[in-house]
This record gives sequence, C-alpha cells and structure tokens, in this order.
Amino acid sequence: MLLKGKRPVSPVDRELALVEKQEKKLSAAAEKRAGAKWKDSLEAKVPEKVYTGLEAAFCKGFALVFDRGGAVIEKSYAVDKISTEHSIRDYAFQLRGSRRELRRLYKGAKLSRLVNMTVTTVEGLGLGALGIGLPDIVLFIAMLLRGVYETALSYGFDYKSDFEKLLILKMLSASLSSGEDYERRNREVDELLLSSKRETESGELEKQIEVTSSAFAMDMLLLKFIQGLPIVGVIGGAANPVYYKKIMDYVELKYRKRYLIGKKGF
Repeated sequence: MLLKGKRPVSPVDRELALVEKQEKKLSAAAEKRAGAKWKDSLEAKVPEKVYTGLEAAFCKGFALVFDRGGAVIEKSYAVDKISTEHSIRDYAFQLRGSRRELRRLYKGAKLSRLVNMTVTTVEGLGLGALGIGLPDIVLFIAMLLRGVYETALSYGFDYKSDFEKLLILKMLSASLSSGEDYERRNREVDELLLSSKRETESGELEKQIEVTSSAFAMDMLLLKFIQGLPIVGVIGGAANPVYYKKIMDYVELKYRKRYLIGKKGF
C-alpha cells in the first residue's frame, strides 16, 4: 500500500520487518528460559562428572561430524536438487519481485524439516528406551547438521568453508542459550551475517566447538541424564525433536535474514 508522502515499502523490507518481530519473540523466550528456577534446581542434583562427560561427548561429536561426516550426510539428501530449486525460486523473485515468490522460497527451505523431525523422533525414542544417552549424541548432531545444511542450500549458501562452519556453530550455540548469553551470542551471529570476512583465525573453529558443546551440554544436561537411564530414558529421547525444532527455528530465521539482507534494493 502506498502511503501519502512516503516511499512504498519494498517486499524485502516488509519481510525483514517480520524477521525482526520473530527475533524479538525468540529473545523473549530466551529471557523466559533464564528464569526457569525449577530446571536449575534439578540440574544441581546431577553429578558433575555427568556434565563434563556430556560436554566432552558433544565436543567429540561436533569435531567428528565436521571432520568426517560431511560427505556421509550429503549422501542422505539431494544436494543438486535443493540448489537447483533455490536458483529457480531466487530467479523467480528477481524477475517478479513479489512477496509471494519470497514465501515460496521459504516454503522450499522448510520442506525437509518434517522428514528430519520424524527421523529424530524415532532415533531418540529408540535409544532412550534402551537407556542409551551418549551414543545418541553423534546421531543427533548428524541429523541436526543435515537440517542446517539443507536450510543453507535452500537459501543459496554454502556450508563447507571454516567461516561457514563457524557461523553454524555460533547459530547452534545461540539457539540454546538464555538471558544475557543469548543476547551476546545472537549479536555475534548477526555480526557474522553482515561481515565481509570469510576467513577464520587459527584455532577459532576449535574454540567455538568447545563453546557450542558447552551450551548444548548445559541446556540438555537433565534430559540426556534421564535418557541414560533404562525405562525412563524414553522421556529424554522424546526431547530430541523438541530441541531439533527449537534449534532449526532459529537457524532458518537467520538464513532467511541473511538472504533478505543480500536482496536489499529489489
């Protein structure tokens, strides 16, 4: 709609305004998580060695999947098909410049999430029912990164360089943070989204793996501890799809924001 005396708002600016609203909702949810005293009380009763073991398991899991798992993960989805579909939708938007084309592009980015959610649920429940907690972590990370990689491709971004891996790790860390940690880590993600930097400093990626692993271990401590117990472990395993959704909601929103920022001026 045209407003008297004002320039019309572009479809990209409208969509960025919606992204900003959603970001505020995520920030409010992160602030609310910081005030959950009941969780802190229960986690205080979990042995310290469980946390350190969980953190170490996440560190090994991320390092293993990033180092050796990329090619294996890529075999589980159609890389060329996703990239081609993005190119078609992106071209359609450049041609028509409408919000409808943008929404079609978003829809394409979300199609794989239902499949991944189903697999994550089955995998988490199965291992949880057996009382298996730590081996589940590598599988969970692999499914999570598959979702991240598919989302990146759906918005036209690669994920293989160290810079992109750093961005992914920072997004994962921010998605599970709360309170001041969330605000700081979310700012770091936005800075990378806007940065022209495409290189990482020596040791930066390894350090971020530790930070992200700590965030995962801290937030998932109670549920993963429960998942390691036979019978009741199914409760912990059932949390996998819940975490998957929470993380991917954040990741998809940030890739959408990155794409839209790149389209400013259309």
